[in-house]
Amino acid sequence: MMGPISMCLRLGRLAVDNSSHYGVYSAIATNLRHASVLPTRIGVRHNTTASEEAKNTENENLSETEKELKSKLDNITEEFEKFKVQSQQTLDMWKRGVADAENARKRTEKQLVDTRQFAIQKFAKDILEVADCLSRAIDSVPKTEITDQNPHLKNLYEGLTLTDSELHRVFRTHGLAQINPIGELFDPNYHQALFDKEDEEKKPGTVIVVQKVGYKLNERVIRPALVGISKAKAT
Repeated sequence: MMGPISMCLRLGRLAVDNSSHYGVYSAIATNLRHASVLPTRIGVRHNTTASEEAKNTENENLSETEKELKSKLDNITEEFEKFKVQSQQTLDMWKRGVADAENARKRTEKQLVDTRQFAIQKFAKDILEVADCLSRAIDSVPKTEITDQNPHLKNLYEGLTLTDSELHRVFRTHGLAQINPIGELFDPNYHQALFDKEDEEKKPGTVIVVQKVGYKLNERVIRPALVGISKAKAT
């Protein structure tokens, strides 16, 4: 059985031992708390870094997509501009083609009309000589001798005038008209002046003599009238 003194000493040692163990336990507990908090902080930092990296990667991918789309848009715009130029060129060529075709059609129509209207031009010019001979024959008949007492001459004259009248009717039917400008002002488009003569009664440039009548076929002059014109008296 322990005495009082021995009991006190034993209790003192236990107290010291417990106090020492308490410090150890306290340190371990503190370290354990720190260890439990550290992974959480590391996880948060790791998650933040991964999010930023993902965002950067997404931005990079978006930037590449934008560049690709812009490149495609530029190519489409360039092709569209080329297409516009080609379309305008094609339209211009089509318009020129239509205009050329229309001009060719008009030229062909005019040629056909001219062919119809002037196909007899050479024949008409040749037959005008016959008309001139007939006219000279009529003019050569002395008018004073055309009487009932001279029936043969009278019948001849009437036959000549009737033939001349019928010939000019046929001329008119085919567009052949006579140009007899006596008393008209000289027109170089229809008349050919052979001489001029002083005439105080006529305005200068007036046709005073028709030596040979002219003719036009469908308004085209095939023979100008051969004329003499008046001029002012010299002072």
